[in-house]
Amino acid sequence: MTSRRVELVQIEKPVYGGSFLARIDGKAIFVPLTIPGEQVQLRITEDKRSYAKAEIEKVIQPAPERMLPVCPHFGLCGGCQYQHAPYETQLDWKQAILRETLERAGIPLDCKVDTLAADPWHYRNRIRLTFDKSGSPGYRSRHSHAAVPVDQCTIAAPLLMRSATTFAEQLRRRGWPAHGVELTLFCNANETELLVTVATPRAARMPLAELMKAVTEEIPELRGIQLVLDSLDTAKPRTLDQWGSDALTYHAGSSAYHVAQGAFFQVNRWLIDPLVQAVTQEPSGTLAWDLYAGVGLFALPLTRSFKRVVAVESSASSLASLRQNLRGTCGEAVHGDTLDFLRQSGRDRQPDLIVLDPPRNGLGSEATLILGSLAAPSVLYVSCDPATMARDLKALVASGYRVVSVTMIDLFPQTMHLETLIHLCRS
Repeated sequence: MTSRRVELVQIEKPVYGGSFLARIDGKAIFVPLTIPGEQVQLRITEDKRSYAKAEIEKVIQPAPERMLPVCPHFGLCGGCQYQHAPYETQLDWKQAILRETLERAGIPLDCKVDTLAADPWHYRNRIRLTFDKSGSPGYRSRHSHAAVPVDQCTIAAPLLMRSATTFAEQLRRRGWPAHGVELTLFCNANETELLVTVATPRAARMPLAELMKAVTEEIPELRGIQLVLDSLDTAKPRTLDQWGSDALTYHAGSSAYHVAQGAFFQVNRWLIDPLVQAVTQEPSGTLAWDLYAGVGLFALPLTRSFKRVVAVESSASSLASLRQNLRGTCGEAVHGDTLDFLRQSGRDRQPDLIVLDPPRNGLGSEATLILGSLAAPSVLYVSCDPATMARDLKALVASGYRVVSVTMIDLFPQTMHLETLIHLCRS
C-alpha cells in the first residue's frame, strides 16, 4: 500500500480511540470523523505493516445519521471525535466498543450492559487551554500540538470559556507573553466558584493580585489563581505564586467536598451525582476500602453505610482535600500508593467492599493478583479505559470473581472516552 494514496473504502465499525475501521485488501485502516456504513474516499497518512491511518478526502455516500457538528471548531480541535453523529448513535458506538473489548478479553457476561447518560452539552467542569502566538486561548489541534484558537466550547460549562476569554484579554493588556502558557479552569457544578491555574514553562512572575482584581470585576466567581512552573525540566509542576483561595466547595449528592487546586475530581457536572449513587447506594458493612480515593468522592458517602472506611490516595494535592472531607467521620485517609497498600493488606481484616477507580493504565498484574487472593465479597471497579479494565477483569475473574453488572457511564459525550462501572462478586 503506497503512503498517501487515495483509496475508496467502506466504513465498518467504530474502534476505541475515536477512529472507525475500514479495510483495504484485508489490512485495517483507521479513519476518524466517519460513520459505519459510509463510503468514503480517503488519503493514507501513516502506513504500518499491520495497519494504516487515514484522513477523509470526500464522503461519497454519507450515512443517514450524519449531521452538521454544533461546534464550529470540530475537526480542527482535538477535543471531540463524535459531534458529526446524533448522541443516541454515539451511545450505541460506545456500547459496542465496550462489549467487543470485554468479549475479546474473554470476560463472561451474564448480564446486559446498562447505560448512564445525561445532557451531552456544557458538562465539563474543568478545561485546559493553551495560547497561540497571538495570545488567543485554544485547544490542541487534532493533527499536532499546535493551539487551535477557540471562541466557544460546546462541552464546557459556559463560565469556563467566558473566564478564559477574560484572562486572555487581561494578559494582552499587561503585555504578559502568553504563548506556551497553559490555563486550567475548574468550577463547581452550579458555576458559583472558579479556580484557575496558570502553568508557565519559564520561571516567570505574574502580578497575580493585580490580575485577580481585574478578572474578578468581570468574573466574580473567581476564588483563586495559582501560578506554577511546568516544563520538561521539572519532574512535576512547582508552585511559584498563589493568590486567593486554593480550593473550592463542590456539592455532589448529599455531600459538600473540599477540592483543592490540582486535585482529581470527575469532570461531568451532570453525571457526578448519578455516578456516586451508583457506586455507594447499596453497599454496607463493617469495612470498605476506596483504593484510588482522590478527594473522597466515594469514600465520604460510604462512611454513612460502613463502620470504617479506608481511603488510599497517592497525590499530595488530593490527599489534603481527602483528609478534610473525611474529618469527623469513620473514614481514614492513607497517603500512599495503592500497590504498596495492597502489599501490606494482610495486616488488616478482609474488607466487605473494595472500590477501585484507577488511572488510565489500570491496576496491573501484581495488584490484581493480591486483590484476587484477598477475596473481598464485593468489588466495584470504575474504569476510564476499557482495554486496561478488560485486562484486569480477566485476572480477577480467573481468581474467582464473576461480573454481576456492567454500566457504561458516558462522562465524556461528543468524545471517544467512556467510563465503565463493573460490579464483581465472589463466585
